[in-house]
Amino acid sequence: MPGITKTPERTTAADRPLGADLPIVPVRNYGRWIAAVAAVLALVGLIGSLARNDNLRWDVVGDYLFADLIFDGLATTLWLTAAAMLLGLALGTLVAVMRLSSSPVLYALANAFVWVFRGTPLLVQIIFWGYAAALYKYVKIGIPFTDVTFFQAETNALLTPAIAALLALGLNEAAYASEIVRAGIQSVDPGQAEAAHSLGMRPALTMRRIVLPQAMRVIIPPMGNETINMLKMTALVSVISAHDLMSNIQDVYAQNYQVIPMLVVAGIWYLALVTLLGVPQAWLERRYGRGTTRAGHVSPFRRLLGGTAERFGKNSKEQSR
Repeated sequence: MPGITKTPERTTAADRPLGADLPIVPVRNYGRWIAAVAAVLALVGLIGSLARNDNLRWDVVGDYLFADLIFDGLATTLWLTAAAMLLGLALGTLVAVMRLSSSPVLYALANAFVWVFRGTPLLVQIIFWGYAAALYKYVKIGIPFTDVTFFQAETNALLTPAIAALLALGLNEAAYASEIVRAGIQSVDPGQAEAAHSLGMRPALTMRRIVLPQAMRVIIPPMGNETINMLKMTALVSVISAHDLMSNIQDVYAQNYQVIPMLVVAGIWYLALVTLLGVPQAWLERRYGRGTTRAGHVSPFRRLLGGTAERFGKNSKEQSR
């Protein structure tokens, strides 16, 4: 009825939920903080020991860090990385399609390729291509078992150290890339190809326009890791003097005997290049991993900052109450 007000019901301590007035206290991870402090102290001690070590010769590091010889080696390292990855990805895609083919001949050839180049060490392959002239003096292209020759050249003139390094790196990468591409193709629902075939699309067109674009979600993130690994693997071509970064570094310390300082120069540049390649690699993983990666997957630095900010926010709210 109008004019009549209801008095609010009084709640007693027994009516309130258990623990409603108790403050929320986060778990104290003392062991984690102790381990973190110990790790930081060990890192600081290691850095301080290296910085004060006179045998490291930081003056030599500074003299050669931006030398022209180093930049020449960096240029060779970068183009070897890019060219070997392009060769490996193109040939690896072809090998992956052959392994998924219903033809037993193509399947057997693709398996043999992967078996050989994935089963032998990369260093052995680099040395083999570097000394291929000991096996064949001339490279000939013609009709087998006849004297008809369309092209002929000396192996040493054709397979320079840089080309030999490119072949070794590219063919080795093709064996691993084929497995990545094959896994990506098999991750696509077979119904996609069946629907394309029902529309009259040929198998090659279906693979190019339907299957491979969807497989990129699985292929691209690991191929980014392969690119970073390829950049580091180019250091192995120094055994055939391909004039990459590591080859030039070895030429320098063979003359001045400053092995450790020159290796520090090489390490600094490799770390810088890998760090630069890691930026697009992280972006590609986030871009193609949307919907599959965990929502809480952030970098350790951002997680540390986020956790600290969250704790400060909770403390300020509790103090304002």
